Amino acid sequence: MTSSRLQQELKKKNPFDSAEQVAILNLLKTGDQFQNRLGRLFREYGLTSSQYNVLRILRGEGAPLPALEIASRMIQVVPAITGLIDRLESQDLVQRERCQQDRRVIYVSITGKALKLLAQLDQPLDELHRELIGHMSVKELAQLSKLLEKARLSEQ
Repeated sequence: MTSSRLQQELKKKNPFDSAEQVAILNLLKTGDQFQNRLGRLFREYGLTSSQYNVLRILRGEGAPLPALEIASRMIQVVPAITGLIDRLESQDLVQRERCQQDRRVIYVSITGKALKLLAQLDQPLDELHRELIGHMSVKELAQLSKLLEKARLSEQ
């Protein structure tokens, strides 16, 4: 493999072993960089990335959802969805209600407080998205998304 920008960034003396290795390490490095920047923004609003994700799902659905359904829609796998919802509930950002037909199912709904918080966060988040990848054209972004979706097919 020839020298790459990633090799320089990582100060790696020897070339990478394969194109797959370069691609995976690029994905990991980029994901880490983006996650750090997003995490910093969410912390300014008293949220973690996972908490924001739960609220985003609930706002988008527009109706209460079972906790397991929320977990299945998360961007990042969360091993303890119950604890995550506990923390959101303690901040008055979500409410829980037990299903009357099946007492094992807990429905989670978003609160007005959370909707206001998300409304405050929408513009700064859009600005951060533009800052992180706004230098890419719409065509490049569509191509990137298509390639990332293709890469995830190996999971299935």
